[in-house]
Amino acid sequence: MARKLKSDKVLFLATLLLVLASVVMVYSASAAMAEFRFGSPYLFLVKQGMWAALGIAIMAVIMRVDYRVWRQPALIWAALGFAALALVAVLFSAPINGTRRWFGIAGFGVQPSEVAKLAVIFFTAALLERRMNQVNDLRETLVPLGIVIGVMTGLILLEPDFGTSACLVATAGLMLFSAGLSLRYVAVAAGTGLLAGAALIVISPYRLKRILSFMSPEDDPLGAGFQLLQSLIAVGSGGMSGRGLMGGLQKLFYLPEPHTDFIYAVIAEELGLIGATLTLVAFAVITWRGFRVAGRAPDRFGAFLAIGLTGMVAVQAFVNLSVVLGLVPTKGIPLPFVSSGGSSLLINLVGMGVLLNVSQHASGAHER
Repeated sequence: MARKLKSDKVLFLATLLLVLASVVMVYSASAAMAEFRFGSPYLFLVKQGMWAALGIAIMAVIMRVDYRVWRQPALIWAALGFAALALVAVLFSAPINGTRRWFGIAGFGVQPSEVAKLAVIFFTAALLERRMNQVNDLRETLVPLGIVIGVMTGLILLEPDFGTSACLVATAGLMLFSAGLSLRYVAVAAGTGLLAGAALIVISPYRLKRILSFMSPEDDPLGAGFQLLQSLIAVGSGGMSGRGLMGGLQKLFYLPEPHTDFIYAVIAEELGLIGATLTLVAFAVITWRGFRVAGRAPDRFGAFLAIGLTGMVAVQAFVNLSVVLGLVPTKGIPLPFVSSGGSSLLINLVGMGVLLNVSQHASGAHER
């Protein structure tokens, strides 16, 4: 009798707990603002609940699809082509808060850059599997990867969205490094990235303003430094056990967008150090189990796929938490699985579905 494949239960449980916490915390963080702006405190609760239900259902289906299906070149190129076209099309959409990152469909926002991240991970995993022994070959490996990643990153930067593009490059870089990329190329890439980042900051007044306000937010407490200061107040006022669920004060029109990029500050204020630490532990568990799956994967494609999908979540979570705690300048990066936002939640759950399928085969390979 064939052995029944089993997914990593710890990875699944940590993901599910974050999604369930998301529905609760998005409501807590958004209720007052939603009622004031839209006349209903349940607006974002309903949206997040719908996306969560859809995402969990899709994850349950995808975790039963053999991950090697996604190796097919036709699927990978179709995903890349769709993502590129969507990224071009979104540049002609109506701006929201000065950026063009979302399509509005039936009252829901869809972000093409989320699809691009997933497509790049599949492409990178498939290419590295085929050219593992040529990972340092410029013509065979690095140039093709550089072109695809460069096109996607460039289109995302045009939105503009510096944070997401940086996360995409970091995730692909993690996959390349795990494949044995020479430290010489790592140093060149790091240096080039720093120079490019510095250039983008210098030529963009709003990015330069963010850097200056990050270094000294007290100099402009009601302007550029307002967001960071309000976030730190929220985190610091939570104490050990917090003010209690729904009891936060900074979300009451002090902390901008408390249900999206700064939802971790609301968690820290309402659930205290205990809630903030448990959230951090959940991400640490996902990262640990994801890399564990990569180490036990039965083939290179599964290993690189697991590294990329885990890195996608870990890098984004690290950046978001660092922003909320004032460790890096403010960027529009949501907290995976937790922040309000349907396309981000959906794509991350799709990625977890694929990762959980890899874990099924990885467990079997390890046991045998």
